[in-house]
Order: sequence, then structure tokens, then C-alpha cells
Amino acid sequence: MTNKKFIASRIKDHSNNIVTKMWNIQNRLENVIAMGRGDTDLDTPRHIIDAGINALNNGATHYTHPMGLLELRQEICKDIKMNEGAQYTDEEIVVTAGGQEAMFAIALGILNPGDEIITVAPGYNPYFQAAELADAKTVLTNTYLDNNFAMTAEAVEPLITEKTKILVIINPCNPTGAVTPYDQITKLADLAKKNDLIVISDEIYSLLTFNNHKVQPVASLPGMFDRTITLNGFSKAYCMTGWRVGYFAAPKSLITHLSEIHHGFAICAPSVSQHAALAALKGSKKCVEDMKRTMEKRCKILCDGLDEINLPYSEPQGGYYVYANVSKTGLNATDFCLKLLEEGKVIIYPGSLYGDHCDDFVRFSLSQPEEKIKEAVSRIKKVVLSL
Repeated sequence: MTNKKFIASRIKDHSNNIVTKMWNIQNRLENVIAMGRGDTDLDTPRHIIDAGINALNNGATHYTHPMGLLELRQEICKDIKMNEGAQYTDEEIVVTAGGQEAMFAIALGILNPGDEIITVAPGYNPYFQAAELADAKTVLTNTYLDNNFAMTAEAVEPLITEKTKILVIINPCNPTGAVTPYDQITKLADLAKKNDLIVISDEIYSLLTFNNHKVQPVASLPGMFDRTITLNGFSKAYCMTGWRVGYFAAPKSLITHLSEIHHGFAICAPSVSQHAALAALKGSKKCVEDMKRTMEKRCKILCDGLDEINLPYSEPQGGYYVYANVSKTGLNATDFCLKLLEEGKVIIYPGSLYGDHCDDFVRFSLSQPEEKIKEAVSRIKKVVLSL
């Protein structure tokens, strides 16, 4: 038993976390179809793997500059600009050991105890944990199915207080797949300027959007460069989750301080992974387009199956998730996920994990090949029809 006096008071007890509970159940089952984690079955493209191998063969086994390889930072600047983002210099980029490390470094570098950070709900839960570690308060702005879980300035504005310091925009959003409309991005930017807030613009899924939806980079909007931290990486669009390499971009006034926290955390991102990321940026983008098409096909299979059993879901506009309402089954989302795992051997996660205000929704990850998704749909139907 853990002696609670050894644990910092700001750290909450997460020992009953639903993910841990579900993984413990999964470990005693066979033939489980995993559609919970945001990690697809797709392998890293060959040219990126080869670049990593070549880097290792040529001595890339040592520390790099704490902010990352110079050539990689220069290519990141070009890539941001090419995708209609702001004009950065290599001194305004920090390469990190994945996007989550960036979140924690930013939170610890900006938030004081008692500060408030506003983020979308449902939204990516590590932001809650980062705020907790900084002894700050997470304030959730709820979003709803009736407007496809779009984050709105009208909902955010009443939540802003004198303690609010950061506004997080996740675009496209995990877990809902919502792309924040351009008009709302500009209104949110205006709120940030009006209330002197820092914006974290999480654009990790920005290359994976569907049906002509497009992400507006926040830092490129008028008056936003000096108060925006853009967070992105290589895990999602380039299938590099296990390489642990991401980055954040910000004005030098912020980078100078935040880069030192990153240095203390990790010294630098893995050298081999940085060389692989460089190959991702300099190489063909066909792999990204192929992945988009793959996700669209998988999404259609899953959504067609949900339609057949009358489970509503939001329009997937980006990323690789489908967010569905299971309340018609008569179970709350948490119990539905547990029943589906125990009886159907499919693992998905409830929306409550992502801060959803109700326990009605679940997140499906398009992390399996088409045949397995078809099998998962068949299993889901059997469980739903048995209720």
C-alpha cells in the first residue's frame, strides 16, 4: 500500500482509472480487437525507417542540441509555413520527446499554482494531467453533438476569469474528430487578445482532415504570433508513435524559458528519431495521403455499422476517431465499454476519460485494418442486440 504522505498533495489518486481496469481485463482475454488507443497498426513508412537505420549506422547515438537538430528545426519552419502557418526561425522551435512531453514542459513553464487553463471537453486528457502537475486548475468548455462538438468562443468567454492564463485549442480534436471552424478560431483568437491569454494550438492531426475540412493555424492570425504556442509532431501523420518525436513552436521570448524545462526533462529528443523525422519532412508526402485514404475507408466501415444499429455519432472531420453515443443501449458509456470488452472482446474508451460532461459517448479508434474493423462491427452488433 502506498504511504500517502509520500505523494504530493497536488497529485490525484488515479488508481481506479478506467483504462487501467480495462487493460487488466484485456490481459486475461484472447483475440481482443483493440480500438482504444490512438496508435494505428500501420508501420512507419520505409524511407523514414531507413533514415533512422542509416543515422544509427553513422553514429547518431549521442545527445543533440537540446532544442533539436538544426536541420530538422529549419525543415519544421518550412513545413509550418508551407501549411499556411506562421513564419518561424529555427530559434523558435523546440524538438521534444513526443507531443506529451511538450505539453508538460509548457504547463510547468507557464502555469503558477492556482492559475486556470481552459480546454475543450471532451478533449485530450493529458492536458488535465499537465495542469494538475503544475498545481493549476483545468476549466472545461463543454461541446455537444448538435454542433458536431465544435469549440465556440460563446461558450469559452463566460469561463474566463482573472486567473485564466492558457486557452487550449485542439484542432482537429481528439476524441471527437471535430475541426474548429475558421470563424470560431478567429473569435477565440480575439478572446485571447482581449483577455491577454496564451493559446496552445494543438495541431497534431492537422494533416489528417477529411471532406475538405481545413485547420486554421492560430499563430498566423493577426496579433497572435506573440501569444501562441503551436504544438505538433510526427506520431500521427507519419505513423511514428513509438519514435517519440514532436515539437512546439513559439516566439523566442517564450522559447528561451520553455526550452530549459525541456532540457531538464529529456536533455533532447532521441537522436535517431530526429533524423527519421527529418526524412519524413524532406521525403514524399504520399505516405500521408495514403494514410488519409486508409482512415477514410476504415471510418466508412465503422460508421456504416453504427448506422445499422442506430448509434449516432459526430461527423469525423479529422484525426482517426469516431465519437458515438451509446445511451440508446440502456447502458452508460463506461458500463457499455466494459460489457463490450467482456462479451464482445472489443476495447474502446468512454468519453468520461476525456472530460465529457455526460457518460453517454465512447471513442472508437480507427487503429485496426479493415477486416478487423468489420469483425469488430459484427461483435458490437451482437452485444447491442443482446441488451
